[in-house]
Amino acid sequence: MGRTRTTGPGGNGAARLLARLAVLAVVGSVLVLVLALGEGGLVVVGAGLLGLIVCAVGVWWFVAHRGLVRLGGALLAVVSPVAVLVLFAHDGLWLTALVLCLCWGVALACARTALRKSRPERPTRTRAASRPNRPVLIMNPKSGGGKVGRFALVERAEELGARVILLDPSAPADVAALARQAVAEGADLLGVAGGDGTQALVAAIAAEHDLPFLVVSAGTRNHFAMDLGLDRSDPSRCLDALTAGEEVRVDLGDIAGRAFVNTVSFGVYADVVQRPEYRDDKAGTALSLMPDLLLGEGVRRLDARVDGTTLSSQQALLVSNNPYTSPDELSGGGRRPRLDDGELGVLGIRVEDAAQAADLAVRGSESTGLTVMTAHRVEVTTDADEIPVAVDGEALRMPTPVVCTLRPGALRVLVPRDRPGVVVPEPPVNWRRIIDLAFRRTADAQTRA
Repeated sequence: MGRTRTTGPGGNGAARLLARLAVLAVVGSVLVLVLALGEGGLVVVGAGLLGLIVCAVGVWWFVAHRGLVRLGGALLAVVSPVAVLVLFAHDGLWLTALVLCLCWGVALACARTALRKSRPERPTRTRAASRPNRPVLIMNPKSGGGKVGRFALVERAEELGARVILLDPSAPADVAALARQAVAEGADLLGVAGGDGTQALVAAIAAEHDLPFLVVSAGTRNHFAMDLGLDRSDPSRCLDALTAGEEVRVDLGDIAGRAFVNTVSFGVYADVVQRPEYRDDKAGTALSLMPDLLLGEGVRRLDARVDGTTLSSQQALLVSNNPYTSPDELSGGGRRPRLDDGELGVLGIRVEDAAQAADLAVRGSESTGLTVMTAHRVEVTTDADEIPVAVDGEALRMPTPVVCTLRPGALRVLVPRDRPGVVVPEPPVNWRRIIDLAFRRTADAQTRA
């Protein structure tokens, strides 16, 4: 999870200056619009907003329908932004649009930096760790397209004194049972070179016996390793923890008695990953199933009790081991700034038509179709006796209701002292906080005077 630094005495001053620059850039955007009224300033804003809405509608038609409607949606999604650019160029509005974009980009950059500096990250607690005497590592040679062999992880681990259990791809094994057997034979550290689903199964055994756990980033996406600050480009560097390591304590998610390290998904995504063909053709499988899952006979609605709040008729629900900074962080390289805050992240989605899709595109996390929360307990129910669930990407089925909780600080993780560290995600922009940060000291001084 990488060490973080606290902001020094000058941090608040720098944050205040950046907040004022952000406000100034917003004022500059407004001035550009006012000065360009006669030259199509409002047309720039209106055309841009309309292009965004039409593009969102096109994406919805493409995802939720088949045939000609899907084709029309694809055309809309591609043509609408191109049409906006052509309009700007044809009417000579490109310079106004460029200045507006620059002003708004500066405003957002200054605002995010100001918010980050105004609330320095709480340092991650680490403690020195002694070298394990009998470490046992479970390695999946197929994981990540063969990273175990490509980076010679077996040889490297054995050189450092670890016993390696190499899984046989042709004979599926119970990795939890293998981990329990290793503990019974005297292992004082458990580790995994594999995907996050395998990491979670062995991490649960390590937590149960209060043993340190070693993560080797040999999976495909390695989300858990990324949020621990480990090197994902060279998994062999993770093995340095065996000789030069330190220990951090992180939370461990629990779903119906099964551990998870990243996320649990219900609804549309969980339905898609159940299909055997998903592993070989993710995009094609999702596109073929989406119309039925969103609007057709396969529609499944979920209800959830999130601590004391009820979410009804959700199409998709995602529960994470500690929250992401914003919904945008869930895509691709999404990161969690911490793994030890003791809270679940909850994201609920309900988009049933093109209008709601456009609302989501324009308003983002403020849209009525998107719910972002944190919680300590999430209970998911539906009218079926059991529902599909994707636990750290693994397709499962569980009886309802399904309960998700968190075990704070349950997992001891051994990490190298020298590691890339976590890139702190940019905080969501809250303009009320920006204005307060920019002018608070002045207002306080005037009050005292």
